[in-house]
Amino acid sequence: MNNYYSFIIRDRYRFFACLLRAQFDEHKNEKDMVKATRLLMEAEKEFWKKQHPQPYIFPDSPGGTSYERYDCYKVPEWALDLWHPSEKAMYPDYFAKREQWKKLRLESWEKEVQQLQEETPPDGPRTEALPPARKEGHLPPLWWHYVTRPREQPM
Repeated sequence: MNNYYSFIIRDRYRFFACLLRAQFDEHKNEKDMVKATRLLMEAEKEFWKKQHPQPYIFPDSPGGTSYERYDCYKVPEWALDLWHPSEKAMYPDYFAKREQWKKLRLESWEKEVQQLQEETPPDGPRTEALPPARKEGHLPPLWWHYVTRPREQPM
């Protein structure tokens, strides 16, 4: 599938995608880890061999022509606190929900920080990944940033 046009010519792309899927399905229940590791290494070699020298990069993907183009329009969430009450009155449902989120954020903050402190190794975190919520009814650490993130593209 290293042909650039296989991305554009859908029937060719679909044919090779089905062949690849069949290879995965053939070995999906492999119990022998040595054999599974060997299969994975062979598949990775084949993947790199069949890579196109100039792979297609989607415009919004990292390295694409419009990647992070709209970041300059993303306004931080705290800017909504500066809105005049008459402006907030135009979106009563959103701001009512936002007040609930802010209250929940204050209530859950101590639990989130405690969870991060308990689960962070003494030598520091190894990745940027945050842990999930561990107890029923708890929220994952720093959930606020996901709930209130701005649109990917402005309207």
